Amino acid sequence: MARYTSELITTLDSSRLTGNHVRVISAAVLGDMLEFFDLALISFVIAFIAVPWGLTYTASASILLAAGFGSIIGAILFGNIADRVGRRPIFMFTIIFSGVMTGLMFFTPEGNWIYLVVLRFFVGLALGGLYCVDMPLVQEFAPAKYRGRVGGIVTAFIPIGTLLASTSAAYLSPYIGWRGLFLVGLIPAFLALLIRVWVPESPRWLINNQKYDEAATAVDWVTEEHHDFRDVKRKDEEWIDDLPPQPHVKLSELFQYPRSLITSWGTNICQQTGYSLFTMWGPALLALVIGRTPAEAAKLFIVVTLGGFIGRWFWSFMSDHIGRRSTGIILGIGAALMLIFAIFNTGNYIGGISVFWLCMIGIYFFADGGYALVGPYSSEVWPSNLRASGMGSAYGMGGIGKLVGPVIVAFFAGSSNLVSPAATTDAITPVYTFLAVLFVIQAVLFFYARETKGKSMEDIDGELEAERMQASARV
Repeated sequence: MARYTSELITTLDSSRLTGNHVRVISAAVLGDMLEFFDLALISFVIAFIAVPWGLTYTASASILLAAGFGSIIGAILFGNIADRVGRRPIFMFTIIFSGVMTGLMFFTPEGNWIYLVVLRFFVGLALGGLYCVDMPLVQEFAPAKYRGRVGGIVTAFIPIGTLLASTSAAYLSPYIGWRGLFLVGLIPAFLALLIRVWVPESPRWLINNQKYDEAATAVDWVTEEHHDFRDVKRKDEEWIDDLPPQPHVKLSELFQYPRSLITSWGTNICQQTGYSLFTMWGPALLALVIGRTPAEAAKLFIVVTLGGFIGRWFWSFMSDHIGRRSTGIILGIGAALMLIFAIFNTGNYIGGISVFWLCMIGIYFFADGGYALVGPYSSEVWPSNLRASGMGSAYGMGGIGKLVGPVIVAFFAGSSNLVSPAATTDAITPVYTFLAVLFVIQAVLFFYARETKGKSMEDIDGELEAERMQASARV
C-alpha cells in the first residue's frame, strides 16, 4: 500500500471553508491593510512636519517615494525567496521587519528627514514582499471553487487601512503627536503576527519540496478533519508523488511563460497606474468641478471610496461565477466608459446632484473593484514553483506604474511638480482619456488571458507546463 500526494490536493480542493481558512484570510487581510495604512499615513505626517521642518520639494518627494521604490524591490526579492524557502518564513519575517522599521520612526530626530527616507524604504521593502507572499499562501490553502472570491476578499478590506490612517491622523494626533501615529501602525502588525503563528506552511509548497507528512498535517489543520492518509496504521506506508514535477527554477525562467508574464505584468501596470492617477486627483477635481471647499469634497469622496469597497466585494464573487476573463473584460470596459461619460458631464446635475460625482462613484466601482481580480489572478497564472516570484514581479511592475503616474499627470496638466501636480479642470479631458485607454488595454489583456475559474492549482500547472514544452519544441 502507498499514500499518494494527489489525495492531499483532492482533500484540499473538495473542502468546505473552515475556521482555519478564516484565520489564513484574516492574517493576510491584516497584513495588506497595514501596507495601505502606512502608505496613507505618511502623507498626513508630512502635512504635520513640512512647515516646522522647512521641508523642500526634494525632501518631501523623497519621503513620499521611498516606500514605493522599496516595495518594488521587496515584491520581486521576497517573492523569489518565498518560492525557495517557503511562504511561512517570509510571511513572518516581513511583518516583523516592517513592524520594527515602523516603530523606529517613532524616534525620528527633529528635522532629520533623511532618517525617515531610509526607514520608509525598508518599510516599503517589507510590505512589498508581504503582499506577494500573502496572496499565494491564501490561494494555496483555498478550495478551487472558492479561490477567486477568497483572493478578492483579501483585497476588499485593504481600503480600511487608508480609512484607519485618516481617522488616526484626525483624532489621535492631537494626543499622541505625529510620531505616535507610527506606533498605531504596530497594532495591525501585532494582530497579524499573532494569527500567523497558528498558520502552517502551504501544503502545496510542502508537497513540491517532498515534505509529505508536514503537508498532510497542514491539510488536516485547514480542513479541521483527520483524514485516512494520516492514520497511524498508514504511517509506515510510502508516499508517492503522482503530481506533475515542480523543480526549483531561477527567477529568469519567468520568461518561459510569456502569456502569464504579459497578462499579469500588463494588467498590474494598467490597474495600479490607472487607480493611483485617478485617486491622486479625485478629491481636488471634485472640489473644482462642483464648486465646493476641499473639506466638503473630501466628505463626498467618502461615498466614492464606498463605491470601490462595494466593487471589490462584488467582483470577488463574480470572478468565481462568470470567470476571470469575463470579469476582467467587464471591469476594464466599465471603467473606461465611466471615465468618458464623466468627461462630458462635468457641468450636469440631476435633481441637484452632480452627474460628475455619480460618475466618480461608478469609476471607483470598476477601477478600485479591479483589485479584487488583478491581484489574485496574478498569482494564479504562474506554476507552483514560480507563484510568489511571478506575483512579486507583476506587483513590482505595477508599482513602477504608480511611480511614473504623477509624471504623466504633470505632463497633461502642464505642471513642473512631478510628485503631486495641482489639479486643473482643463486637464480632465486628456487625463481621463488617457486613463480610459489604460483600462481598455486591461480589458484586451484579459480577453487573451488564461481562464483559471474552477481549476485546481495542479490543473493550471499542467497547462502551463504543456505550453512551455510546446514553445520549447518550436524553438
